[in-house]
Amino acid sequence: MTEDTQCATMDRILQEISAVSRKLEGMDNAMVALTAETRSMRLDLAGFQSQMSGLDQRVTMVETQVASWTDRDLELSQLRSKLTDLEDRSRRNNVPLLGFSEGVEGADIFSYLRDILPKLTDITFDPPLEFQRAHRLGPRRQDGNGRPHPIIACMLRHLQARQLLQAAHTQGSFRSGNLDIRMSADFSKETADRRNAFLSFRTQLRRLEVKFGLFEPARRWITKNGESQNFYDPEDLRTFLEGLQDQTQSMEMTAQPLQTTRSTLQSTSYLVPAPEPEMRSTTDPQSRGRDFERLAKSYDDRGQVLQAVVMHTQLSERDKSRSPLNPTMDPP
Repeated sequence: MTEDTQCATMDRILQEISAVSRKLEGMDNAMVALTAETRSMRLDLAGFQSQMSGLDQRVTMVETQVASWTDRDLELSQLRSKLTDLEDRSRRNNVPLLGFSEGVEGADIFSYLRDILPKLTDITFDPPLEFQRAHRLGPRRQDGNGRPHPIIACMLRHLQARQLLQAAHTQGSFRSGNLDIRMSADFSKETADRRNAFLSFRTQLRRLEVKFGLFEPARRWITKNGESQNFYDPEDLRTFLEGLQDQTQSMEMTAQPLQTTRSTLQSTSYLVPAPEPEMRSTTDPQSRGRDFERLAKSYDDRGQVLQAVVMHTQLSERDKSRSPLNPTMDPP
């Protein structure tokens, strides 16, 4: 190898080493940038972890609050139910009276009610009626226009209040001159709303042929197919009636094809053979001849009926066997 060739080879080697050095320097720079980016990602991840820890604490706190609110809502619902029950019990002796004209009671409302109520209801009270209190609702109407305000009579004895309400339930209303007097039980607003909601289902209950009753304070009792159920919530009754109506409709749809088949068979008169004529015992040759003619005619009719039945069966079998998937030729 000559000296020039060696020099050229050394120069090429040096160039290649220089290129590798430059590549290594670039890789070092890339590693430095990657290291910095990794460090930044670690910092971001640490921040995310800190935020997630804070979010977990906040979620735990919110769940605890929600659980406490649920317990409070349940407790509040129970307290509301107890309050409604206490209010209904406090109104058990109240008898609202509707229809009395304004001022008809005069200055002594107790004496007026003690005198008029036995006459209206035809009940002899023993001992006589006694009241805890009695008053009109709202301010008195001076002009006499509009509907008169009702009178609330709070009876001293619960039995007398029940007698008045039972008479009102039996008779509906009472007449006092030209006045139409009505009485009703007194309930809280919540109980009155539930009773009105139960009363809205009366038409549907009658249509479904369900026996029903409304008991105090607000309990709907129904009987269907010998099974009795009690409902305290109108929405529960609505759900039950919707299911019962769907069941009734499905049963009606199932029974409709059977009725159609029965009516079709009844309308096919040629399948019902004519009754066999009665042979009367007689010695008259002409009468016996007429009887034999009728008997022969009946047998002929029965033969025609039998022939029609056979033909009908053949046509039915042919229609069943004839289909797009299995076409057949008509019998000759």
